Amino acid sequence: MSAPASLDTDAPAVVASANRLGLDPRSKIILVILVSAVVMSPGGLRFVPAALALAVALAAWEGAWRRAVALPVVAGAMWVLGWLLPLWWPNAFTAIVSIACVYLIRFVVAIGVGMHLIATTSPTQLSAAFRSWRIPRAISVTLAVMLRFFPVVAYEADAVLDAMRLRGLTGPTGFLCHPILSLERFAVPMIAASLRASEDLSASAILRGLGSRRTPTSMNPPRFAAPDLILLLALLALAAWALLAPPLLS
Repeated sequence: MSAPASLDTDAPAVVASANRLGLDPRSKIILVILVSAVVMSPGGLRFVPAALALAVALAAWEGAWRRAVALPVVAGAMWVLGWLLPLWWPNAFTAIVSIACVYLIRFVVAIGVGMHLIATTSPTQLSAAFRSWRIPRAISVTLAVMLRFFPVVAYEADAVLDAMRLRGLTGPTGFLCHPILSLERFAVPMIAASLRASEDLSASAILRGLGSRRTPTSMNPPRFAAPDLILLLALLALAAWALLAPPLLS
């Protein structure tokens, strides 16, 4: 039930998507930082629709159609709960929900852009980008291992849930009748699988020389190319639209 936890083996979908997009990993890192800082700023609601459009476009370009559909659906639900529901049904409860949605919708668009970075960037590409920026090895290695650890945890969670379904241990009825027991049946295998995956990742990192004092040579060093220029022009256009157009969220 254990997933292959190796820093050397990238998922085929990730590699194919990254090669098709051709975006420099440094561009994607800067994009995530920039979008997160802008939408989380005091006047960030003005930029949320533009950031959402960018996140949906990146997901569609990547081929992640489920995310491309889920992002506007979730953001639309928060817009209804945060802006329309208090107008239809004004009370203390809807006011609290509105305040929560005003902040959560910012996280939705920031996470949507961040998911593109995680889905299309391999640990090797991330390490090469950090080396080009002279990032300390302790930070770059930690983030590279974390980037590979998230898909492994998701794979293990699916495997545990499948095993529980085969034994008839999942379902709303079982969870409502025995919530503590259901959580225990899920958490204990997940803890064991996560520990096993972390050990495999640590061994893989050592074998790849991530703890070595020598500077490794990248076979495909990061370089800015035409897709990065297209991304820059798209960012400028979206920023101009967000500043000049009347705010959709306020």
